[in-house]
Amino acid sequence: MTTAGPISPLFARLLGSHISPMHFQSGMADCTKISMKFQHGIYNIYKPPGPTSHDIVDQVRKLSGEKRVGHAGTLDPFAEGVLIVAVGREYTKQLGKFLKQDKTYQAVIKLGATSDTGDSTGTSRLSRLNLDNRPNQKEIWEVLKNFQGEIEQIPPVFSAIKIKGRKAYELARKGIAPDLKPRKVKIYSLKILKYRWPYLEIETKVSSGTYIRSLAHDIGQALQTAGYLEKLVRTKIGRFDIVGSQKMASLLSNF
Repeated sequence: MTTAGPISPLFARLLGSHISPMHFQSGMADCTKISMKFQHGIYNIYKPPGPTSHDIVDQVRKLSGEKRVGHAGTLDPFAEGVLIVAVGREYTKQLGKFLKQDKTYQAVIKLGATSDTGDSTGTSRLSRLNLDNRPNQKEIWEVLKNFQGEIEQIPPVFSAIKIKGRKAYELARKGIAPDLKPRKVKIYSLKILKYRWPYLEIETKVSSGTYIRSLAHDIGQALQTAGYLEKLVRTKIGRFDIVGSQKMASLLSNF
């Protein structure tokens, strides 16, 4: 099923289109080159897909010559969007308050399949559940209603949560199933942007500590098919928006 209206930014890139709406271009990784002189302060940086959040911090450290550089809110390598980076001791001390702020994401969920990592970087398999069950948009809306508000969520096995001093993903890579407990998180809003089987694009505003990979998995289960996170863009942290983010892609290519 396909919704009416122009194709959205995430679908355009997922389906190989070159369509890129003007309001989203400020967050694209292939925008024009920029130059930037880092001074002490808080920066709203656009992280493209590929590098880790720590890679971005390392590049800022090199460009600024300042050792005390940090970030708030890790984005997985395949994800992109707003990354708050602080330069200088007086500003890195403020990162804690940003970690607690609400976040907004746009995500593409691939239905009818699973992934061992919960995202597109893992090994995907067609679901053993009913593949003939292709929910329509009305059915999806009804399911999404159940995910709004305060919910309990089990973090992904491939996460940095520590269990007896060891990170969950370290155990998972060794074939050990980490014992992860459900945690309470808040989903403030959750809406459909596009739906074209098997891809469901959503936008959601969530509390700190919410895993969108887990949300994608749980939505797939609730729809009686399956699902994993295909694409993820963080569009906002608190008042920091992707429209005002500064692009690092051209700078990264020079180091």
